[in-house]
Amino acid sequence: MTAGHLTAADLLNYYLKRIKVLDQNQDEDGPRVNSILELNPDAHAIALQRDGERRKGQVRGPLHGIPILLKDNIDTADKMQTAAGSLALVGMPAQQDSTVAAKLRAGGAVIMGKTNLSEWAYFRGSPATSGWSGRGGQCNNPYIINTNPCGSSSGSAAAVSANFTAGS
Repeated sequence: MTAGHLTAADLLNYYLKRIKVLDQNQDEDGPRVNSILELNPDAHAIALQRDGERRKGQVRGPLHGIPILLKDNIDTADKMQTAAGSLALVGMPAQQDSTVAAKLRAGGAVIMGKTNLSEWAYFRGSPATSGWSGRGGQCNNPYIINTNPCGSSSGSAAAVSANFTAGS
């Protein structure tokens, strides 16, 4: 990006295409990682804004223009939900950004969406399936698609591993 060969909007579009084909694939025969619960409807506008800032020499930090996904239990005061994977919390918008979201935004990152997780970050009765949430269903391992990636941050791990984002 510094050299001008790649823009934040280009990188975002690259990730969105991969997500559409491999994560949110509706073809019964194709893979479906199911790591992402929702995409930020403002991500493209934010990426374009970061590109404009970069052209003016106003780079906020090393993550300037980099698309990032956040786990669904990290508050973001935008158009996305924060529900810890639970249907019970859908429709209860965050009043403010969490500290991590605020720092990422201040550093120029593009928060592009929310990832699936083990519902309530795996704080529920056992035996419970790792990587499953009421909001998103079962997250799958991107390399062995019929297995779960394990852990409360299963969606974040699967998304990074499948190259749907630079970080989560």
